[in-house]
Amino acid sequence: MFVRPVRVAPALALLCVLAGCAGLPENTRAVHDFSVQRYLGRWYEIARLDHGFEQGLDCVTVTYSRRADGGLRVVNRGVDLAAGEVSEAVGQAYFTGDKAVARLKVSFFGPFYGGYNVLAIDEDYRVALVAGNDRDYLWLLARTPTLDPAQRARFVGRAQALGFPVEALIAVDQGEACTDYREAAATG
Repeated sequence: MFVRPVRVAPALALLCVLAGCAGLPENTRAVHDFSVQRYLGRWYEIARLDHGFEQGLDCVTVTYSRRADGGLRVVNRGVDLAAGEVSEAVGQAYFTGDKAVARLKVSFFGPFYGGYNVLAIDEDYRVALVAGNDRDYLWLLARTPTLDPAQRARFVGRAQALGFPVEALIAVDQGEACTDYREAAATG
């Protein structure tokens, strides 16, 4: 997932607070017996439902680490390959309740939070299906830049069964063009 820093109109921010933008899509369930320790580290975005704040970005990664206040530090990074421009956003995430349930709220700007819900994860914590507060936001993440087609099909099938518009998923380029950007991020 990647969020470019944007200004939020006060009315939209108030709507988020009142409507509960850190919610869970209707008729879905976040992963229980969740281990945040196993979830920490770098994930590669394999596919997503596209939206304005990630539009045109490939080589997208998200890295999670612990914060001193008990939350998580979230670093989203992506590249507009056509322009050769790197975008990065740093945010924070906090559990909305029991830390054994993968329901969090995440913010990249001020006190305004959106939902972050892990709906499915493999037993090795190598592949995850993540949704926002509704069915407009969906990400397929993996610990490696590529994903076995059978695993991809299994997780996309799970998303389809949950009512997500999987036909609108876009594949994120994580190929050779991303190598230089990854190396620069690792050293910089």
